[in-house]
Amino acid sequence: MKQLVLDWDKYASKAIEAAGEGIVLLKNEDRTLPFTDKTKVALFGRMQNNYYKSGTGSGGMVNVKHVVTILEALGDCELVELNDELKTIYADWEVDHPYDPGIGWGQEKWSQPEMELDDELVSKMASQNDVAIIVIGRTAGEDRDNLADKGAFFLSDIEEDMLEKVCKAFDKTIVLLNIGNIMDMSFISKYNPSSVMYVLQAGMYGAIAVADAISGKVNPSGSLTETIAYEISDYPADPYFGKEDILKDKYVEDVFLGYRYFSTFAPEKVMYPFGFGLSYTTFSILPESFDGDENGISAVVKITNTGDRAGKKAVLLFVSAPSGVITKPKLSLCGFEKTELLYPGQSQIIQIKCLPEFFASFDDNNKLGLGNGWVLESGKYQFLFGFDASDVSLAGEFNLSSSKMIEQLNPALAPVESFERMIAVPSEDGSFEIGFESVPVRKVENIDSRLDFVDPEIKQTGDVGIKLADVKLKKNTLDEFIAQIDDEELCLIIRGEGMNSSKVTTGTASAFGGVNKKLIEMGVPAICCDDGPSGMRLDSGKKTFSLPNTACLACTFNKELNTELYTMFGMEMLLNQVDNILAPGLNIRRHPLNGRNFEYFSEDPFVTGVLASAQLKGLQAVGVSGTAKHYCVNNRETQRRRMNSVVSERALREIYLRGFEIAVKYGKLTSIMTGYNIVNGVYASANYEMNTVVLRQQWGYTGIVMSDWWADIVPQEAGGTTGFEHSIMARSQNDLYMVCPSCERESLSISDCFDMLKSNRDDMITRAELQRCAKNILKFVLDTPAMDRMIGNGAKVTSLKCPYFDDTVPAKADMYYEMNGDFSFEVNGEDTARGKDTTFGIINNKPGKYEIIYTASSELNPLAQIPMTIFYIGVPVGVITWNGTEGKDDSKSMIGNFNPKNSVIRIHFGGNGVKLKKISFKYLGELEPGASFIHS
Repeated sequence: MKQLVLDWDKYASKAIEAAGEGIVLLKNEDRTLPFTDKTKVALFGRMQNNYYKSGTGSGGMVNVKHVVTILEALGDCELVELNDELKTIYADWEVDHPYDPGIGWGQEKWSQPEMELDDELVSKMASQNDVAIIVIGRTAGEDRDNLADKGAFFLSDIEEDMLEKVCKAFDKTIVLLNIGNIMDMSFISKYNPSSVMYVLQAGMYGAIAVADAISGKVNPSGSLTETIAYEISDYPADPYFGKEDILKDKYVEDVFLGYRYFSTFAPEKVMYPFGFGLSYTTFSILPESFDGDENGISAVVKITNTGDRAGKKAVLLFVSAPSGVITKPKLSLCGFEKTELLYPGQSQIIQIKCLPEFFASFDDNNKLGLGNGWVLESGKYQFLFGFDASDVSLAGEFNLSSSKMIEQLNPALAPVESFERMIAVPSEDGSFEIGFESVPVRKVENIDSRLDFVDPEIKQTGDVGIKLADVKLKKNTLDEFIAQIDDEELCLIIRGEGMNSSKVTTGTASAFGGVNKKLIEMGVPAICCDDGPSGMRLDSGKKTFSLPNTACLACTFNKELNTELYTMFGMEMLLNQVDNILAPGLNIRRHPLNGRNFEYFSEDPFVTGVLASAQLKGLQAVGVSGTAKHYCVNNRETQRRRMNSVVSERALREIYLRGFEIAVKYGKLTSIMTGYNIVNGVYASANYEMNTVVLRQQWGYTGIVMSDWWADIVPQEAGGTTGFEHSIMARSQNDLYMVCPSCERESLSISDCFDMLKSNRDDMITRAELQRCAKNILKFVLDTPAMDRMIGNGAKVTSLKCPYFDDTVPAKADMYYEMNGDFSFEVNGEDTARGKDTTFGIINNKPGKYEIIYTASSELNPLAQIPMTIFYIGVPVGVITWNGTEGKDDSKSMIGNFNPKNSVIRIHFGGNGVKLKKISFKYLGELEPGASFIHS
């Protein structure tokens, strides 16, 4: 049994350390920062009182006891003396202009209305204070792309006015950007603030790291993981980001994404390059040695702190491959490292090794005559080091005399429709101009030969008494166990139950594995997975730790730090009996307006894959796991369920699949979630080429694949959703459909799988393919904490100094109802906003088993998720998650035993946007002996 200790003070300190290393200092004139003496500060901007800990949606719904604000953090800073008058003015204004969270899922405000400033107040503050700090906040998230509008990607008019007045009145002005996505930065040249810090969204304690950076306790060492251009129209994907056809995104820019595009075609359009980040000190970098050829390279550099403060710095290594028959970007990242904390005058030798797969190109059109696959084209390979993509020096080079294939692969995932993609056309002066060529289209449908790659069917034996623990203890084989599973359970084991299944931790995303009576009898534990990546989302209302978001952690460029933080996060998961977290997010930041960019690492796939692997390593160190999502090219939220991502095989291989491939091969990834979107004409949840050919046959992946929640499998009518076609999903080796309300035999008809199997529709699904899915799932189950607990070998986690005490709201009720059997009552005028509760009492004159039916409506869309937690006598007994009903009434129910004479039920609303209308109780019969309150 593994013995672990989670010290919450150390957990908080590690998160603050990561938040500090993620801060990117964009500008710092005349050493405005850090403060060196007690400094009088005028703090402007209403977001000083409302720090954005993360973006919105499932990736940010972490219940916390308190989020430290920038006002609070600076107030606790010894070198900061905040102006009390200005602080009071903002506090009084906010009473009449409270924070507006929006009406619910996907309807959150990108920003909050700002307080108008008059010249007199600003002038007064300038006369009384040394420095002005301005806080700007933005958010976006799931089902909520950003917009190129004022108050979203651009500053609002009032924010513009605030910056103009404050920067004009003060000699020193600092701007703090509490944002998850990059935004328009033209204000920097327009108003010329002294210092600008991109502080991102760094969890519940992120503001403390901001104060530490301002005071000099921390030297920010974050580096941009995406390029900041002067104009949003400068990004190569901008014309194709839902503009030509809202249901189709053509990836015309191909492999020329982010810095790959700008370094090749338009360096003059870059305001802040990929990798950029200032420090309070300075560094030099010099080459030490280089060795390499087509089998791999090693570059050694020496980094020296040439300034007067201790600091860290990320070092990047790029390859400039020969642009010959296959057009290539000028730069592609192939390695990076982060220095230790270097004191003034101290140096560190850093070695970066690079395998040929990371400087190869993918030939999807047999241009070199070598076939389809990863190739090294003949010519000069230069390796360049630097701190960012705009300032690099030669580390070394080698010449390849003839082209070679390093990994030949059968074509897969090519588009079915032709379109033009961007290429680099060389000019006489050595520069490149943008050109276009036709993208090769799919010639072979791999799914037509799918049965050639399925193992023989395991002969069914019926239940012979083998338990899954016998497989774990190596008494029996997994095939012998699977032989016991009959057709009904084969069709049910490929389902996850949820959301908020009673079989696992209350308020989590789903249960899978042991999801029905028969499978539980066979000793299959229910596996608990939960939403991430900004912490655990527990819709029961239970408090958990809010981590810095992925965008912030990526800017650290620190692999070890990511691993250390996620090891602690893994221990917190164990404390809550959560086996798997739905993170990390590996989609590429193709465009600045993607709402979920805060969940993703970078515009670069190498950074994405390497840092995701570092986080997975941390989780695996304590026995839990992560699910990489959203596989793949799910790079826009608007119409994500119906969007067809049309992209070349080369761009898929080099950019959009690359991070996942790195996580599979180097991060020991065991769980993947497919996206909602269509990939080259086929839904990701049913894409055989993606889920079997590429992932399993070519990469050697042996883990599970799950769908996104309530995913479509085949095209639906506008606005419709269904997860009926489990046969098509399962044959692609998307093993799990997430999620279903029930996985018992009575619910077999909610999918087509059982009927197809019994009808011998081998064109749709075979028993052997279902057994293959069952094997994938059970192999995963065998290596989970839930399985270890079942055999008495679960890890023991000792929790030290946990800040979360019993946060259950005291059970009380102003209204009691007598229960003599069936009855109902209207719910009128109750505040159902996020965080609110409604409470009522029951005087039980007829104990027994009851169905409780809740009727509600929501103006939100059907993908909205609004959790409602039910507490019975102070104990959370279940969670109902409402989806948007577009204003129509909907009913959901739960079944439970009511025994005490007097009891109190509390309903806690975990999200905005639902209107509870009626609660009904239906008597079903006598109490079930020993049954818990909720049992189905």
